[in-house]
Amino acid sequence: MREAERFARDALATRRGEVGAGHHHGHAHVHGGIERASSSRLAIVLVLVLVYMAAEVVGGLITGSLALLADAGHMLSDAAAIALSLFAAWIARKPATPTKTYGYYRTEILAALVNGAALVAISLFIFYEAYQRLLSPREVEGGLMMVVAVGGLVVNLVSLWILNEGKHESLNVHGAWLHVAADALGSVAAIAAGTLILLFGWHWADPAASVSIALLVVYSSWALLKEAVGVLLEGAPGHIDVDALRAEIRSLDGVCSVHDLHVWTITTGLVAMSGHVTVEPGDFTPAKTAEIRKLVHDRFGIDHATIQLEVEGVECRTVV
Repeated sequence: MREAERFARDALATRRGEVGAGHHHGHAHVHGGIERASSSRLAIVLVLVLVYMAAEVVGGLITGSLALLADAGHMLSDAAAIALSLFAAWIARKPATPTKTYGYYRTEILAALVNGAALVAISLFIFYEAYQRLLSPREVEGGLMMVVAVGGLVVNLVSLWILNEGKHESLNVHGAWLHVAADALGSVAAIAAGTLILLFGWHWADPAASVSIALLVVYSSWALLKEAVGVLLEGAPGHIDVDALRAEIRSLDGVCSVHDLHVWTITTGLVAMSGHVTVEPGDFTPAKTAEIRKLVHDRFGIDHATIQLEVEGVECRTVV
């Protein structure tokens, strides 16, 4: 009789929202801080990219180098991508609304998807132009081409250093970092082409370098596109083993089964989880919810957890 009374009391507390807070919302402040720091880095890199993009356009026109113009075009995509990332970081800080209960965090992922798609489109254009140049090679002033390419490499290395700290905190910053890294490798290819032209008069090296730049761009964009699409499809984050998570919860004393378990990414650094956990009647308590939530946080780093307790053999009557 006392067990039945305790069960009824806990069920009533659950309906009133008293059986454990299933969510921990500290992530909002942390994520916002990450975005602000990332925005500062992106703004600095944007200025550097725009300044040297103009220099590469001028250098490419003067020298006749497709590699420099291709690198300048890539820098233009960098500038657009970074500007889009800054906009996404700004709008992601807007508070949630009744119709957008997660707020605008996903704008970061959409921006990353657009960035990746832009990289692929630019690569296709470079392939086409390089093919035309290989059919009819043009004379290129190798010396000046090398000077401009070296300057571009320096700017890209500085930009990579600025973005490096934040690339693991934000998919947006990671996307910008990939843009700049591909630019840096493109500058190396342009330097190599300029050297071959200067020493041996091999003007075909310029479109060949352009092709290598385009291949690097496609390679760098693939991982970004894959990750962005995975988030939009609400796939489980790669660093979390869902089967291991289910097994860990199931191993707790009093837990009979775990079902309808879902883990997904809202935005970079913000992972959410929901699941139904069937327990023995004596474990239908706030303490069991807290225990599960602590396990999920400590072992898997998931702060935003929604746990629905169910009693074995009894219709579900609690949502936490």
